[in-house]
Amino acid sequence: MAIKRFSKQRELILSAVMNTTEHPTAEMVYTRLKPENPALSLGTVYRNLNQLVAEGSLIRLPFTVERFDATTAPHAHFLCRECGKVYDIMDICYDPALDDKAQLSSGHVVKQHELFFDGTCVNCTEKM
Repeated sequence: MAIKRFSKQRELILSAVMNTTEHPTAEMVYTRLKPENPALSLGTVYRNLNQLVAEGSLIRLPFTVERFDATTAPHAHFLCRECGKVYDIMDICYDPALDDKAQLSSGHVVKQHELFFDGTCVNCTEKM
């Protein structure tokens, strides 16, 4: 198996995702890095994000617009339907019993589950 070299651009992209709790889109990462990295292309950001997900350094959040998260341990997410921000919910532990229940109920082979909540975040609620 070929060893992927860890390029400076990949390191910058990983760092950009790790240094925020914003769960950025590829476009957000690109916009953040482009001013100081003029040779960076949006395609490079997408390719590197996909590689970082494939190697387990990031996770992909399957919202309407894909977002990325550097916290790879199982945890829940909350999506604010008003402002679009995504928040980690770390206090809800991963429950393998849900995998078993889904598998028994459906007959499918369940490897894992993801838990997403949506609603209105505290900041948007206060503005209402």
